[in-house]
Amino acid sequence: MKENFYTQLTTQSLAGKPLSPATCQKILSSKETELLPLLNATFEVRRKSFGKKVKIHIINNVQNGYCRENCKYCAQSASSHAPIQEYAMKSDEEIMEEAKNAYEKGAARYCMVFSGKGPTWERIKHVAELVKEIKTKFPMEVCVSPGIIDDDMALLLKKAGLNRINHNLNTSRRHYKKICTSHTYDDRLETLAAAKKAQLQICSGVIIGMGEEASDIIEMASTLQSLKIASIPVNFFMPIEGLALKSKPKLTPEDCLRILCLFRLCNPLAEIRVAAGRELYLRHLEPLAFYPANSLFMDGYLNVKGRPRLETLQMIKDAGFTIESDFALDDLITKEKNFLKNRLPNQTIKMFLKTIRDLRPTKESSGE
Repeated sequence: MKENFYTQLTTQSLAGKPLSPATCQKILSSKETELLPLLNATFEVRRKSFGKKVKIHIINNVQNGYCRENCKYCAQSASSHAPIQEYAMKSDEEIMEEAKNAYEKGAARYCMVFSGKGPTWERIKHVAELVKEIKTKFPMEVCVSPGIIDDDMALLLKKAGLNRINHNLNTSRRHYKKICTSHTYDDRLETLAAAKKAQLQICSGVIIGMGEEASDIIEMASTLQSLKIASIPVNFFMPIEGLALKSKPKLTPEDCLRILCLFRLCNPLAEIRVAAGRELYLRHLEPLAFYPANSLFMDGYLNVKGRPRLETLQMIKDAGFTIESDFALDDLITKEKNFLKNRLPNQTIKMFLKTIRDLRPTKESSGE
């Protein structure tokens, strides 16, 4: 691809002009579009709004399972046979302690996630009180993923001091019925509208790898742009045993990076989060995700473990980035190293010299 193609991508994105479907297709799959120039062009857009900072999000699975919805991609849904640990809503004390831990681990935002289609009025009042207490005690933003809510519920959460609501679109309108039929795509759009009406920030993302086509991915990026979504988590489908959805994505690290670039270029002002599946699909190219994305989840996801905290923090530093936090990145790394050293005193990293078998691996098999 000619150099001016990448320059035009940056210029058009920074100007807030929508990319054509043909251009989006070139970003996703054209062999003429080279990955490194694409990443560099995308990074110019990312740097304009976010510099080289990374936001850390820590998620609290406040309630796990007991959901009657049939979302085929979710381990907590009624359609799932995944062997998850189900529990009702955690105690206030446990939620507050987890908020404290998240803040002290460097989180810029603490996210509380509830299973189920949506909350009762009693639940939403309870959540509002929790939000007030967290905001009083810890100087970090709070996000809640409550399920489907109406205007009054959104307004109550806003008055409590909530910063952001999460409600993912997950896929395109065309593809939605293939992943869920117990509620609709429009139900989700209505929740986003309620949050917007209450002047809450909105977090709404996608799950890639559920059998969608490239045109669906392009539609997702475009829809989120038209909705002016503030935060977009880009998840890659995790094929947990027992899920109703049997999709086995053949996503390469390059595929994932191109997808992240597309969402950044279509949404230049949004917080783009490299979310679930980053460890599984990006593999050794994971640090390159920071060129389009400016945030990530630490300490895992809803029902799946993620990369250890120290590895995530060290990866951010090694890639030449820093974090948005009241705590310095180096201090968090040192703290985590000390924690692991005290917890696992006999498992420190050592440099081992090669043995003769390592140095001459074919000697024994050759009979010498």
